Amino acid sequence: MSEQINHHRRRFFGMTAIALAAVEFGVAGTAVAQSALPAVKAGTNTSFEALKRVNAGVLDIGYAEAGRADGPVVLLLHGWPYDIYSFVDVAPLLASAGYRVIVPYLRGYGTTRFLDQATARNGQPSALAADMIALMDALDIEKAVVAGYDWGGRTANIMAALWPERCKAMVSVSGYLIGSQEANLKPLPPKAELAWWYQFYFATERGRLGYESNTHDFAKLIWQTASPKWNFDDATFDRSAAAFDNPDHVAIVIHNYRWRLGLAEGEAKYDAYEKTLAALPMISVPTITMEGDANGAPHPEPSAYAGKFSGRYEHRTISGGIGHNLPQEAPQAFAQAVIDVDRF
Repeated sequence: MSEQINHHRRRFFGMTAIALAAVEFGVAGTAVAQSALPAVKAGTNTSFEALKRVNAGVLDIGYAEAGRADGPVVLLLHGWPYDIYSFVDVAPLLASAGYRVIVPYLRGYGTTRFLDQATARNGQPSALAADMIALMDALDIEKAVVAGYDWGGRTANIMAALWPERCKAMVSVSGYLIGSQEANLKPLPPKAELAWWYQFYFATERGRLGYESNTHDFAKLIWQTASPKWNFDDATFDRSAAAFDNPDHVAIVIHNYRWRLGLAEGEAKYDAYEKTLAALPMISVPTITMEGDANGAPHPEPSAYAGKFSGRYEHRTISGGIGHNLPQEAPQAFAQAVIDVDRF
């Protein structure tokens, strides 16, 4: 994999004399990278070039793939209540830069299914991260740049913390999202608690039934409040909403939020991971964190997590009314961050 990455860098930097100079002096100029990416307007693409499935761990994972089969790998991870279409404009940008792009449906979404009906429908964060390591194993991927937001950002964080040898670099929207049940027992200021209303709703049986009965309407409300300046159309929402028809979706979502509050147990096989994560470990892989200037979802301030990254690190705030679903709202900025962090 390292030989592929080095070949990709030489090819990419060899596009211009400026880029060659950047290689010589060890500097990856942002202007050079930007010149290599075609301009794209959010919503330009409506489908992926290839949709596949593979058995990985406890799952049959559905995923989109784009780009050259021998290119350096980028793993793009979506959040809740979203799906792989968050990256429908990002994937072709990265493919055009020479990457192999893998965009999986997380457990409980889209075409991803449990292989055994007896397997616990467990939504705890370490389980989702273990799924992605299993996916990499199934696809014979030794190392990848991992990038995501919301649940996907947390999953990328956990992968980088527990399996740094598998993560070449990371892009994480809203920064450091590792937590623990113990930490989540501590109350937040009232305004912050208000932003987590759905977490408390899901803690009740009424909330589970409400989400089950109104999944699409609930998700659309979250889209609207989390990205208040994003004028997505019905077709854009409907493409993603289809992923919530997964038979395990409600169970995974409810368990995820109940587990965070200590109201649901996890699985013993993840206990060692959770013990490590409860210490809020440093992340050593090269990292770019990102935030939209109009993120309406709960999120920490960049200053609160800057010290959690011990490797080369940079933060970018993306302006222009960009909300929580940053890769879909600002695909070029997100793709650019992936390319840049790969050169750190």
